[in-house]
Amino acid sequence: MGQHFLTDLNIARKICGSLAGGTAEAPATVLEVGCGMGVLTQFLLQRDDIVVYGAEIDAESVEYLHEHYPDFGPRLIEGDFLKMDLRERFGGGVRVIGNFPYNISSQIFFRIIENRDLIPECVGMVQREVAVRIAEPPGSREYGILSVLLQAWYDIEYLFTVGEKVFNPPPKVKSAVIRLRRNGVRSLDCDEGLFVKVVKASFGQRRKMLRNSLRAAFGDFGTEHEFFSLRAEQLSVADFVALTRWVEENLRQRGALGR
Repeated sequence: MGQHFLTDLNIARKICGSLAGGTAEAPATVLEVGCGMGVLTQFLLQRDDIVVYGAEIDAESVEYLHEHYPDFGPRLIEGDFLKMDLRERFGGGVRVIGNFPYNISSQIFFRIIENRDLIPECVGMVQREVAVRIAEPPGSREYGILSVLLQAWYDIEYLFTVGEKVFNPPPKVKSAVIRLRRNGVRSLDCDEGLFVKVVKASFGQRRKMLRNSLRAAFGDFGTEHEFFSLRAEQLSVADFVALTRWVEENLRQRGALGR
């Protein structure tokens, strides 16, 4: 899974404190993704304003957690977060937190996007370059597909950087903790499926102008758009929404929608 286990308790306590909760009378439901040996779990369980569930795929870690945190056991789900039906398990909503495995962190964020109506907040520790990419504004070289898709639905905060030596085994790169909080957008002013395709196509050849990137995905439009001389990283979420509407209209005019 590419997991590096956090060993610094102060970092774990800080991550735990970065997540909003409910109240003692109405605690928020929280899912920790990748509990490992419970370094973060132990602090989450101390909070009386949240009810903590866990998702852990490693059998050895699951056994350890059952042994050391027996009260947590009934809320520990042995399985893959990426395959979990969150709507079935957490229909009333759930906040997500974790030290995310490097090799699936992007997939975790795509799952969060898919379940954005259920997930008001996420606090995650990921590889620093992934955190920077997600939090960067338009115009940055790091700004990319995940940046646009997450920023369409969430306000992103880069909270703090974490060094290599606080993990076992130490990774070869720095990590960082970011926080996602659901923004006020309930629907985009465009076809949301096509929006994703336009964003992915735009960054598919990110060194090229959008004219060329979009032609490779959708064919020759036969007309120009004001964004065509720009590169994908120069467009904001609102720009991509406007571009998606234009692409949709163009495809409709030439009978190419649904291809």
